Parts: sequence; structure tokens; C-alpha cells
Amino acid sequence: MTIKDNVEKVKEIVNRASKRSGRNPEDIIILAASKTQPVEKIIQVYEAGINYFGENRVQEGIKKIEQLKDYTDIHWHLIGGLQTNKAKYAVRYFEMIHSLDRKQLADEIDKRAGKTGKKQDVLIEVNVGEEESKYGVSPSDLEELFEYSLKKENINVLGLMCIPPYSEDKERSRPYFAMLRELKEKLEKEFRVSLPHLSMGMSHDFDIAIEEGATIVRIGTAIFGERKAP
Repeated sequence: MTIKDNVEKVKEIVNRASKRSGRNPEDIIILAASKTQPVEKIIQVYEAGINYFGENRVQEGIKKIEQLKDYTDIHWHLIGGLQTNKAKYAVRYFEMIHSLDRKQLADEIDKRAGKTGKKQDVLIEVNVGEEESKYGVSPSDLEELFEYSLKKENINVLGLMCIPPYSEDKERSRPYFAMLRELKEKLEKEFRVSLPHLSMGMSHDFDIAIEEGATIVRIGTAIFGERKAP
């Protein structure tokens, strides 16, 4: 299977999952998770019709963004955890940050975005499984962080993101995706805001995520193939 074949297969799954849930497949952003992938492969994915890419590490992402700066219609998102001391670089290079999860980071993003005259699009990452090994605000603390971030002049909160506990059975992800959607709807109602995005679902469960309301699916292996061990 070529990368083009992989992209076509992913698009077909998106189409089917969207139709099952009465949604328009064009409303779903397929974001290619390009961590550790060389720029040559990113170009192949771009040429196959994907122009959203997500990087986990700021420095690795910056190198690729610089190398591909002539591709002006590529949208670069930061999807990995963000250290406060890297926030200034994330703000400079990434269109959207999916991993806001604490007040200190909100402060830093707001400060750095203000200095560059930018209003930074962000998603709040929620640790839906309350796993110690994962980033994200706990569901019980989400409302407080959301309200805090909402007051920041240079931050634009557009929705929520999650990575549920991994299971071979993708149906086990469904309750976590449903939880994230319900949390988003609760915030919208309580604060009278519109949150257009839910970033959830990866290669093995993105169809379930779409059925539960995902607007951004982060797909690595199903597009790029299995990663080779370093």
C-alpha cells in the first residue's frame, strides 16, 4: 500500500463514519500525525490531499515547518504536551495548540501571543481516563481552567482534545469520546460560547470518534504506515 492508497482508505472510513452519524465528511479535519516522519513522506501525504499536520515535539516540528515553508497552505498543529519554556516557539510556529492543560501554560501562551500580536488558537487537553502517565486537565478541573483561559486576551479556546486509555477493542474508546463531547456541550451551555472543535481519535479508533462528534482526527500509522524503530 502506498501513502496515497492509505490516504484514500482513511478518507473512505471518514466518509462512512460521517454518514452513519448523519454528519458531513467535509466537516472532519484529517490531521496527519507526522511525529518522526521525514519531510519527504510529509510531501507525499500533502500530494495525496492532506494539508493538516500535527507534531508532538516543538523543536522537531519547527525544523519541518522551516523546510516546508514554501507549502503555504499547510496547517501545522502542535498535538503533544507543551512545556512552558517552549510556549514562545509553539506560538510562533503553530496555528493551533491542542495541549493546553494548566493555568501556568495559559499565562505563558497568552503572554507570548500578545508579544507577537497574535491570538493563539488552542484546545484544552482533558485527561479523560485520569491516567498519571498522560497530559491533560482532569475532567473535574476543566471548568476552572476553561473559565481562566477564556479571560485571556490572546488565547482563543476552540474546543477540547483527549487521548483515551488504549485498548485493542476500539469500542472501549467510545465512552471517553462521548464524555469529551458532553464536557464540551456543558461548557458551551454554561458559558454561552461556541466550541467548534473536538480533537479525538487516532488510527485505530477514529471512526468511533467521528460517530461521537470528533471534528479533528489525528492519524499517524494509518497514513504513514508503521513507524520503524530508531
